[in-house]
Amino acid sequence: MLRWGVIGPGGIAGEFAEANALVVGSEIVAVVSRSLERANRYAEAHGIPNRYDRVADLCADPNVDAIYVATPHSSHEQDALAALRAGKHVLCEKPLALNARQSTAMVDEARTRGLFLMEAIWSRFLPAYRALVDVLGEGEIGEPLLVEGEFGFRGPTDPAHRLYDPALGGGSLLDLGIYPLQLCTLVLGIPERVAASGVIGDTGVDELVAATLTHRAGLGIIKSATRASLTCTARITGTDGRIDIPAFMHCPDALTVVSPTGTRTIDAPFQHGLHFEIEEAQRCIAAGQVESPVMPLDESVALAGIMDTIRSQIGVTYPGE
Repeated sequence: MLRWGVIGPGGIAGEFAEANALVVGSEIVAVVSRSLERANRYAEAHGIPNRYDRVADLCADPNVDAIYVATPHSSHEQDALAALRAGKHVLCEKPLALNARQSTAMVDEARTRGLFLMEAIWSRFLPAYRALVDVLGEGEIGEPLLVEGEFGFRGPTDPAHRLYDPALGGGSLLDLGIYPLQLCTLVLGIPERVAASGVIGDTGVDELVAATLTHRAGLGIIKSATRASLTCTARITGTDGRIDIPAFMHCPDALTVVSPTGTRTIDAPFQHGLHFEIEEAQRCIAAGQVESPVMPLDESVALAGIMDTIRSQIGVTYPGE
């Protein structure tokens, strides 16, 4: 049995608890929030026995094997490092951290201590994305040359919302743009050059971003937005065909493959998408692996570095950077 502690009982942590209930051999045994009342509400809703109001107390709990970090982006580094230094494995919500410096510190700590760490980009583990990797590996669309992806919606109008708060790592790029970005690196590898433009809102975070990535093998084009609804689709074009990913591109339940042999649809339904990443963490930890081959740590650091470059080009910085 893999016993989890949860840091930050917000919305995504609720999704994590629901998904975890579907995973055999995995249970949540503790939760921490700065508000003990919030921790108690989460614990009561999901049948969790131990509740804390200090991260240090959760990390010291001997019944906790692994910790899921579900706090705002700006707290990922400190929370993950606290867990790792207490000898706990870590599954950290995306983005891994605010920037490449923080991400590197987390990865170095995990590797030094021989502990598992993974960025929870749930897309990577979904049946549709596993099928996508297979289609590419089999050469069905030839050599991939172009990846296009966009993810955006009209967000809340409250400027105090986390999406618009620089102190919490707000903006469309880290929250939404990471999804088409990771698709580009999955298909084409790490880009050699990045050219980005963006619209910065009144609170100082990006509300619209467009970037072109030049890879050794082709091009990636990504868009993200919190003040406009985008198609939330993606497409991979190769020398002999293409793969269309419908909305929502970060959690599709099907793919369309167009190749010289015709057009076919790959159905890839799922009950709760987060349970696949939990199963991967469980598998890796049981096998003594300190990282997942599906979401490697070096790629997570590279993704953070690409987003650093984009933010530098469009003029977005976070407090303390």
